[in-house]
Amino acid sequence: MKEYKYKINGNDYNVAIGDINDNIAHIQVNGVDYNVELEQQVKTEPVVKRVAVSESAPAPKPAAKPAASAAGGFVIASPLPGVIKDIFVKEGQAVKASDVVCILEAMKMGNEIHAGKDGVVKSINVSSEESVLEGTTIMVIE
Repeated sequence: MKEYKYKINGNDYNVAIGDINDNIAHIQVNGVDYNVELEQQVKTEPVVKRVAVSESAPAPKPAAKPAASAAGGFVIASPLPGVIKDIFVKEGQAVKASDVVCILEAMKMGNEIHAGKDGVVKSINVSSEESVLEGTTIMVIE
C-alpha cells in the first residue's frame, strides 16, 4: 500500500492507495476506506528518463488539475508528483512514441516524459511550472 500526505487548502490528508483490481482502486483517506471506480485503465506507462535540472528554477505553482477524460485517446499520466518544467509539443502536433513531450521535475531531477504512442496530440492538460500529482493527465494522444 502506497501512502501519501497532502495538504490541500490548509487541510491535511493521509492517503493510502491499495490494490487496483480491474477498474476499482481501494483507497483510504484519513482512515476512511473508499472503493474508487476508475474511468479508464492506462495500458502502458510512459518511458521516464532522469536529467539534471538547474537549481535556479522559480518556485512551482501549488495548483494541480485532476485527471481528465480521454474519450478514445491515449492518456499520458504523471508517473509521480512533481512540476512540469517544459512542454515540447502543441495540440494538433504529430508525435512518435519515443518523442519527449515534456519534462517533469521531481526531487530536483528532470524526468523526460515520452509520448508512448504514435499519434496526434489531442489535448494538453497542464502548463509549464504547474504542480501535478501522480496520475494527473498531462496530455492525450489520438
